[in-house]
Amino acid sequence: MERKYIDCREYPSEMNCTVMISADSEAELLEAAVQHAVAVHHERDTPELRNQIRALVKTMPVARAA
Repeated sequence: MERKYIDCREYPSEMNCTVMISADSEAELLEAAVQHAVAVHHERDTPELRNQIRALVKTMPVARAA
């Protein structure tokens, strides 16, 4: 199963945040990332923020057995 993730290190900020959040579903990841953005980055939970976060979601490569 592919995991979705967002890595704050990939997006410059004044606080140099190093948090990486991952989940099996995009919906679960979105909720966690919004909570992080509000609590840590002092963003407001708006439809615009959620759309911005959705655009940052990436898929982790699937590890293959040898």
